[in-house]
Amino acid sequence: MTKDNPEIGKSVPTGAYLTNYHDTGEVAGVDACPLLLVHGSGPGVSAWANWRGCIPILAERRRIVAPDMAGFGFTERLPGQVYDRAIWCRQLLDLMTALKVDKIDIVGNSFGGAIGLAFAIAHPDRVRRLVLMGSAGVSFPITPGLDAVWGYEPSLETMKGLLNIFAFDRALVTDELAELRYRSSIQPGFQESFSAMFPAPRQRWVDALASDEQLIGQLPHRALVIHGRDDKIIPLAASLRLHELLANSDLHLFARCGHWTQIERTSEFCALVQAFLAAD
Repeated sequence: MTKDNPEIGKSVPTGAYLTNYHDTGEVAGVDACPLLLVHGSGPGVSAWANWRGCIPILAERRRIVAPDMAGFGFTERLPGQVYDRAIWCRQLLDLMTALKVDKIDIVGNSFGGAIGLAFAIAHPDRVRRLVLMGSAGVSFPITPGLDAVWGYEPSLETMKGLLNIFAFDRALVTDELAELRYRSSIQPGFQESFSAMFPAPRQRWVDALASDEQLIGQLPHRALVIHGRDDKIIPLAASLRLHELLANSDLHLFARCGHWTQIERTSEFCALVQAFLAAD
């Protein structure tokens, strides 16, 4: 990360563009592999904004790699780029190749869960275990909350409203956080690429992120499905369906928690993930 902006980490070529990513911690044990953190799809989001509370904790035991997905954060934007599930999965594969990583564990948040799931289906031998948190990846009727997030038009008041949708604990939604996230959302190129990804009608983008349920059901990987019971962005039914489809999955629900599981329940979330990844 740079001294002036912690959201900017290292840079590596992934296909025709440079991916901004964070790489910290140590691989523990002979059989351990890096842990890849894939962020969600909120306005102005970046890997650092999504995972900043978790990275120091998880990096105590694992090497952590957290990229800005194409079209988000400080990853290079190409003129006229069309963003879809295939592009994002290819980015992860190119990132692993560039970093000389053969196999990973994945933690995917929301949109990132859908991409992690699709990557595991496309490249099952490159994934060891899978954590899906408030995850998309199956089809569901779009919620008013998700429609509002994807339809974001920049203003400080709109950002305050979105933060109230994201978090169950309103104490987290401060004026300072709203100002920070609003300023992030209006950096050059950020809103342009974000608004181009999910234009109305937005149900089609929920469906576009969904993997074939038969293919999900064929995944042999151990998986952990996590959801906040009060999530207004991704319905609990989506995680219940993922748990039903993934034959080798565990399910954990956090009470009094919204879509920000990793922010609202940071220490508990990290302990849960660490225990799952370390279990025989």
